[in-house]
Amino acid sequence: MMELTDTNSAAIAAEFVRARAKAGSPAMGMVMTLIIVAEEEDAEVAMKAARAASHEHPARVLGVILGDGRGAPQVNAQVGTGSGWGGETALIRLKGEVTKHPESVVLPLLLPDSPVAIWWPAHPPADPAGDPLGALAQRRITDAAAASRGRNRAIHDQCKAYAKGNTDLAWTRITSWRALLAASLDQHELKVTGATVTAEKISPSADLLAAWLTDRLKIKVERVTSRGPGITEVVMDTKQGPIRISRPDGKLATFASPGRPDRPIALKRRELPELLAEELRRLDEDDVYAATARRLAKSRVTS
Repeated sequence: MMELTDTNSAAIAAEFVRARAKAGSPAMGMVMTLIIVAEEEDAEVAMKAARAASHEHPARVLGVILGDGRGAPQVNAQVGTGSGWGGETALIRLKGEVTKHPESVVLPLLLPDSPVAIWWPAHPPADPAGDPLGALAQRRITDAAAASRGRNRAIHDQCKAYAKGNTDLAWTRITSWRALLAASLDQHELKVTGATVTAEKISPSADLLAAWLTDRLKIKVERVTSRGPGITEVVMDTKQGPIRISRPDGKLATFASPGRPDRPIALKRRELPELLAEELRRLDEDDVYAATARRLAKSRVTS
């Protein structure tokens, strides 16, 4: 990694070119730019997750750490290629007045004619699409589960501020749950009369799953509290009996349905790099999430 002190966008871009030439790879085959807006204490974990995701999505990754706005304006950066990255990376620290205009530093560093995604590992803006950096991206990723407090409120707020291209990793965490529940109805063709989602009290993913079931099946969904981890059970009621997916340990689930023997299903809680990689596969609007977000935004915050 090359350390650049009191630098600017032009010098960072020049370092990208120099590093590529030194590596003997003038064309890295990068498919997008990923902007990560993090605080200092969150940056290392976020960049590691992005490095793992970059193996599937070679990208120019721009980590941005915003200072408190005090002091003289300054841009410092660590720039490099390789070292486990499927592309290029720059960790950029902004200080002073420039923290109020981070887009002026980031905009010249975006890959031309390529999509842009942005991820706030924690503490996202109230309106990601209206944020100066968020406005540069086609895909804006937040994570309500990373909120220091008020996670259920955090996902409600994100749903109220929904705009085309927004998503939250709380939604990504229930991809497997939604697939299993949808497949179970395809197999049984039973009319669902009600449902229950059991999870930790503070679980934005459970809130989204309940809203999704409500929106898709037009039924009442009860939210029940458990000790976790995460979502521990979903039950869909039918006249023939319940369809039940139970996962008490966060790893292995049991699937039970009317007239059929119970069977085990792998349903492990997923790690951050896998979640991020999934979201980077989709740069168009997620219509199902959009509908679910609208549904949840209309509901009351239960915890």
